[in-house]
Amino acid sequence: MVDIVVAPGSVVPGTNSTRDTGTAGETITAGQSIYLDAATNKWMKSDNNGTGTRTVHGISLNGASLNQPVSIHKSGDITIGATLVAGTDYWLSGTAGGICPRADLVAGMDTIQIGIAKSTTVLAVDIQDPGVTLA
Repeated sequence: MVDIVVAPGSVVPGTNSTRDTGTAGETITAGQSIYLDAATNKWMKSDNNGTGTRTVHGISLNGASLNQPVSIHKSGDITIGATLVAGTDYWLSGTAGGICPRADLVAGMDTIQIGIAKSTTVLAVDIQDPGVTLA
């Protein structure tokens, strides 16, 4: 699987960013896909191969260790700190916190779209989870 390679120091929310804040439930790096764990009320890395982690609620805007504050980009434009292909759709990866192009999804993964690249640096985040697992 070829995830986008994020430069954490280059992750910047756009002016139309919808954000949230919370507490990290594990070590998180800026630019990773994350979800809010209902049992602990803490933010964790999303993982398309994991049990109970196959969901995305946003992208981390900062790095955080366990029990530290984390800011979450939930929708809108984000300079993701990675090289994107304009017009390409990006999805939850099988790597914890990872984001990949659709071509990298394989059987057994859920189809959770994170967004579409508006340019080589900006991802328009609009998380879509139709509840479909690839056969």
